[in-house]
Amino acid sequence: MEPEEFDSDVLRQFVVAFKKGKLKPIVKSQPVPKNNKGPVKVVVGKTFDAIVMDPKNDVLIEFYAPWCGHCKKLEPVYAELGKKYRNEKNLVIAKMDATANDVMNDRYKVEGFPTIYFAPRDKKNNPIKFEGGDRDLEHLSKFIEEHATKLSRTKEEL
Repeated sequence: MEPEEFDSDVLRQFVVAFKKGKLKPIVKSQPVPKNNKGPVKVVVGKTFDAIVMDPKNDVLIEFYAPWCGHCKKLEPVYAELGKKYRNEKNLVIAKMDATANDVMNDRYKVEGFPTIYFAPRDKKNNPIKFEGGDRDLEHLSKFIEEHATKLSRTKEEL
């Protein structure tokens, strides 16, 4: 509830609308990026469902905090990861500032930074948390390739 003026009538209208199911949640969100064509897609509160929960794509999502030292160290590695997989049609490498945007899905718990999940296209409500491995290109690539539902074969494999 974000009323400009608060009184008993405003509260009554709010409760009635709530009981009728006519309220939309207020989602904390940065502005939707105008250009999101880079190798790492920027996700904000308003685009989380459209990008991360898209059933056509596997998504690797990093939840970060701009002030986090581990996140800053991961940034160039993550950008390299995005470049490595940029030609994969069914895989999105994404990141979200979890301090400035709400995550509206309880399955994506962010308890520290960075937190990385892989959301398979056919199991969006059962994301796989990246744990226990080094956050380097090799381990993140291995994690993607272990869990991806559809990757094209790379030249190295042929």
